[in-house]
This record gives sequence, C-alpha cells and structure tokens, in this order.
Amino acid sequence: MSHSNRLELVHNQGWDERILVCRNGELVDTFIVVTDNHVVLIDTVINPTTAAKMVEFAQPYLTGGRSLLVVNTHADYDHAWGNQLFVGAAARHAAPIIATRLCAERFAGPKDVETLAEFQAKEPAIFDEVKLTAPTLLFDQTLTIQGGDLSLELFATPGHTADHLSIYIPEIRTLLAADAAELPYPFARTVDGLPAMRASLAKLAALEADYVLYCHAPVTIGRQLLNDNLAYFDALEAHCRQWLAQSPAAPAADDVALIAQLGCPYDAITPQGSAWAHVAPYYRVQGHAAQIRMMLEHLQKK
Repeated sequence: MSHSNRLELVHNQGWDERILVCRNGELVDTFIVVTDNHVVLIDTVINPTTAAKMVEFAQPYLTGGRSLLVVNTHADYDHAWGNQLFVGAAARHAAPIIATRLCAERFAGPKDVETLAEFQAKEPAIFDEVKLTAPTLLFDQTLTIQGGDLSLELFATPGHTADHLSIYIPEIRTLLAADAAELPYPFARTVDGLPAMRASLAKLAALEADYVLYCHAPVTIGRQLLNDNLAYFDALEAHCRQWLAQSPAAPAADDVALIAQLGCPYDAITPQGSAWAHVAPYYRVQGHAAQIRMMLEHLQKK
C-alpha cells in the first residue's frame, strides 16, 4: 500500500457532533473530540503533515480557553508518527500526549526504529520528516480526561498490541475502540496477545455503547462489530479444538490447504453481508490462515 498525506473529514452520520472523524485514505480513521475544556486529538496519523491537518480541523474549536490534548491509542505508525508536532523543542503545537506506559516504551525499542527506516527507504516523501516521539503523560490501566461537558475514560485494551487503549465517553454512550476491533477481524501481534485481545473485545462489548467508532471499519457498522469479532474467534477456536482432538498430522504449510484441512473457510465463520464479502483477498486467505495458526499455537500451549 502506498501512503498519502491527504486527510479529510468524514461526513457525520449520526454520532455526536462534538466528535470529528478524520480519514487518511483507506488506511486509518482518527478522531477529534471537542469538549468544554479541551480539544482532544485521538492519534496523530502517519507523519507531521497529517498531524498538522488534524490541528487545522481542530483550530476553529480552540477558543474560549479550550486547551489542546493529544492521545495515542497505541504506537503503531498510522496512529503515532505525527507526535513530533506536539512534543519537543521544535513542536509547532505543544501539547501533552497521553498514552499507556507500554506505548512510550515502544518508542525506545529497536523494532520501531527499524520499521521507520524501512518506511523512509520506501517512501521518503511521506516519512523522511518523521522523528519517533514518545508520549509524555503516561498511565497503566485507566485515566479520565475531565472535559466539563464530556469525560473521556481511557482504559487499557491490550491484545492487538500490548500498549493499546480505547476511550469511552459515558455522557453520550460513545466508544472509540481504535484497533481493538476491526473489519473483518483484529490481529494480535503475539500468541500471548490472543486471549488478551478477546478479553478486551468482551470488555468493550459489555459497555453496550450507543455509538462505536473504529480506526479500521466503516463508521456506520456500529457496536455489532464487537460481537461479530468475538464470534469469529469463538468459531475459530471451536474448529481448532475439534481438529486438534482428532490427533491430526502437522498443520499444512500452505494457507489454502490449512483452511481446507480444518474445514474452516472465511465465509463459514464470518457474518453475511456486503461489508464482510468485499474485504481484500488477503483477509479471506493469508490473514485468516494466520489467525488459524495463532489459535492452534495458543491452544497447544494451554
């Protein structure tokens, strides 16, 4: 996938007008929440240019004494590589960046440094200006931003990544799930992250929010996606348990063969409907097979 500096506002389709949805092509949605006391940017997109566009969208609301706050839902490149716009001596819009402690630790690790170097080599026009910049206001499990009219309840939802957080706004029963749920399914980065991810999904579903917005799903899909993601992993586990109980041979190395071996095609364990039917081929085969392998490994470790 090639990347773009384009960021646009998504037309409001029923959620509270104090929430703005920003879209970076087909890659990611980020959010701006306007409260009486603060304007809160949820994520900083892929570089300083896209982060600056978020500030441009927020600027009309930075009046009446409102202060600018920033939240990183996690440290992935499409969520936090615009951080330098807000932190450091050269920051053009100085503001605290709130995140989990584990999120800050990722910025100091070699993996993210290597990832940035790879992106800069492939797309220098997009990523050359990026400087990995850690969040500054850290918490472990929960933190609440008191906005006056709205309170933003930040809470850890590990699984997709260990550092992941989601945001619930109780006054308007709105959940910003970030990457904890996705269409057609979220990915855990590690086998140990799989049960944590399912637990986070269950926690989010239990909120029964009236509106749920995601970073990688249609804005109209609603809270049902949380239950659909849970059902996907439940069905995947059932197929894997049944197959393991038969004392089979080793799982097939080929993705298509593995899916057939378990009798677990994508269409059999995902909902009917156009949103699910029109996902990229990767999710139907390679991604689905990767989920099967991770589930098998998890069950064999138990």
